Amino acid sequence: MRRLIALRVLSTIPLLALVAGFVFLLVHLTPIDPVRQLLGPGSTEDQRAALAAQLGYDRPLLAQFGSWLGSAVRGDFGQSLFTQDNVLQSIVDRLPMTMSLVVGGLFVAVVIGIPAGIVSAVRPGSVGDRAVSLLIAIGLAIPSFWLAMLLALVFAVLLPLLPALGYTPIDEDPVAWFRGMVLPCLALGLPASATIARQLRGALAGALRAPYTQALRARGTPRNRIIYRYGLRNSMVPVLTTIGWELAVMMAVSFVVERVFGFPGTGTLLIDAVVRNDMPVVQGGVMFFAGAVVLVNLLVDIGYGILDPKARPQ
Repeated sequence: MRRLIALRVLSTIPLLALVAGFVFLLVHLTPIDPVRQLLGPGSTEDQRAALAAQLGYDRPLLAQFGSWLGSAVRGDFGQSLFTQDNVLQSIVDRLPMTMSLVVGGLFVAVVIGIPAGIVSAVRPGSVGDRAVSLLIAIGLAIPSFWLAMLLALVFAVLLPLLPALGYTPIDEDPVAWFRGMVLPCLALGLPASATIARQLRGALAGALRAPYTQALRARGTPRNRIIYRYGLRNSMVPVLTTIGWELAVMMAVSFVVERVFGFPGTGTLLIDAVVRNDMPVVQGGVMFFAGAVVLVNLLVDIGYGILDPKARPQ
């Protein structure tokens, strides 16, 4: 396991370097000039040149990238061009709201998706299997942002049971925090639960038809033990991949869900930065979440090694 973890950690270094280069190049290829935006359309050429020199934008692109990457490695993503706030601190301040949303959505996806996949797999062709298959099809067809608006319309407008806008910190009012998290987490987690249920259904159904499960039945092993101890454990390897992928997708989709429900999280911060072309915030935010996605993939690989010894390097 130590060798597996070491190899996976080392493989993330060139990946993050490539992401950093791609993000830096993409941001600097945008036609919007941040210097002109800061000074306004009435600024003179000398004023723009002076500010560009002050910000370091007059240097060659490679030199700018090297300077930014060296600072980013030390955890310094610079300052916002418009608010002068520290980029990393701005992300960290808003991160609890986004992580509450993502973790809550993952909880919904796992709690609904895994039982639904088990019910569908253990009785193929039954009424339960057909009902789960129908719900999976619906969940895969509905985008999270459309589901978010539909949930807000039904449960906040037509049936005023839950709030549709705003975020209450958990340390101020836990009940209000929970009520405000229900709809966003459902909007984020229900489509992901459909993907998890579909993956688990196929994997578990195949495991229950495998020769080793037939041998266990012939030996008189109880059915529940075959399902949960042997079949489910062997089926969780591909499902773990799906959960890791859906977690990465939810990090991205959470930006849109935040906008729908008025969450002042990191998604709102980055969307506003893109609109204003606040390059340090965009670069720092993308790299922060790229690192989070890489960390999720690392944890998935470690989970592979725990569930399947064959995945460990020899």
